[in-house]
Amino acid sequence: METWNWLIATHTIAAGYVLVLGPMNIFRRAKDRVHKAVGFTWIGAMYYLCISSFWIRTDGGFTWLHGLSAFTLLTVTLGLVSAIRGNIQAHRGNMIGSYLGTVIAFVFAILAPGRRIPLLFSEQPATLAFAALLVLATSVALFFTFRSLFQKATVEEEAAVA
Repeated sequence: METWNWLIATHTIAAGYVLVLGPMNIFRRAKDRVHKAVGFTWIGAMYYLCISSFWIRTDGGFTWLHGLSAFTLLTVTLGLVSAIRGNIQAHRGNMIGSYLGTVIAFVFAILAPGRRIPLLFSEQPATLAFAALLVLATSVALFFTFRSLFQKATVEEEAAVA
C-alpha cells in the first residue's frame, strides 16, 4: 500500500471537514446566512473529497467508493441547485443523503484492514489525534467567525434602516 502523500492527506482532511461541518448545518435550527456560508464551505470540501478520490486507487483500479464519489458529486450538485431554486425539501434530502454516504465511506475507511487511517491510528496515534483536533477546532472557529460576521452585518443593516 502506498504511504501518505499530499493528495491522501488533503483528501483525509477534507473528509474531516465534511464530517464536522455537516451536522453543524443539519442540526441548526436557523437556516440563515451562517447556514449558507457553512454550507458553501461544506460543498467545497465535499467536491474536493469526491474529485480527489479518483486519483487515489488501490492497485490502479477503482472501487465501490469511487462509484459513491461519482454519485455524491451528483447529489451534492442536485442539492445545491434545489436550494437555489427554493426546493428546500429536495435540498435537505440530497445534502443529508450525501452526508450519510460520506459517513458510510468513513466507517469503511476506518474499519477495513489495511486502510491508511487504522494504520495511522496504530502507528502514530498522536498525529491522528492532532489532525482530528485541528479539523474540529478550525471548523468551530469557522462557524463562530461566520456567526459573528453575519450578526455584525445584521446590526449594521438594522442601524442603517433606523
